[in-house]
Amino acid sequence: MAKNPTYHVASNPVSVEPGELTVLFAGESQTKPNHRVGPKVVDYFLLHHVISGKGTFQLGDIQAELGAGDSFLILPEELFRYVSDEQDPWRYRWVAFAGSRAAALVEAAGLGAARPVANTGTSRIPGERCRSIFEAFRERKVSASMEASGHLHLLLAVLQEAAAGDTAAPLRPDTHSEELVRQIAGYLSSQYAEPVTIEGMAEALGYNRAYLSRLFKQHTGLTPATFLAKLRVDQGRRLLRERPELTVEQIASSAGFVDALYFSKQFRRWYGQSPTEYRASVGRKGK
Repeated sequence: MAKNPTYHVASNPVSVEPGELTVLFAGESQTKPNHRVGPKVVDYFLLHHVISGKGTFQLGDIQAELGAGDSFLILPEELFRYVSDEQDPWRYRWVAFAGSRAAALVEAAGLGAARPVANTGTSRIPGERCRSIFEAFRERKVSASMEASGHLHLLLAVLQEAAAGDTAAPLRPDTHSEELVRQIAGYLSSQYAEPVTIEGMAEALGYNRAYLSRLFKQHTGLTPATFLAKLRVDQGRRLLRERPELTVEQIASSAGFVDALYFSKQFRRWYGQSPTEYRASVGRKGK
């Protein structure tokens, strides 16, 4: 049974000036048989997700036959073309975006000129994210631009998972250890100001605390607890220099210490003077 061609598109009602990341427009179409686009170039990223049907996509020298569950990415200034199948033409949704962070996000999702296609199987999430962006624009919400950016991040996250599933291989023991050490450092570095504990970190990462501590010290020379304490002290030291209006107690709290006296003790351990003495010395140098 022939499907009636449709075409719907909605533009960002808030701003079309690309900042760090701006979704420009989104749409959905049931294409007609042999619907052709290109060869041409555009000056933004354009991501399509196929809901049903079949077609052919070409970006540079890469050509692929795509169907339901496939997503294909058109890159700025890259020559592309695509055509829907004569018997079972594509129905797809698309999102166009640009900005200074767009290329990095695309790369993080595992996409690029060498790999412009991802497959998410039967997952409906990519199509739903595209649809949510379209609806936000169509309703002309004051929050539409921010909402669209959030949905785009979640869409790229799904594609990142798909890319990881396609390329993941068992990690060598040394690679696994290095990756786990990186995760520990990242976890502590991002949460030093919170009431994080080594026990909580171990539980979050799914490993025994003793194992993580031993592994981390082998690679860094510090236990996770010592690494965390140093992170907090260094943050406090930066605030002592840059925020003279804050008290030592406020700085200690901002750096993740629940006790200003313990902050002072740790500060002296690492830098051989108290926070007050350090702040005074910085002030003298600035005069």
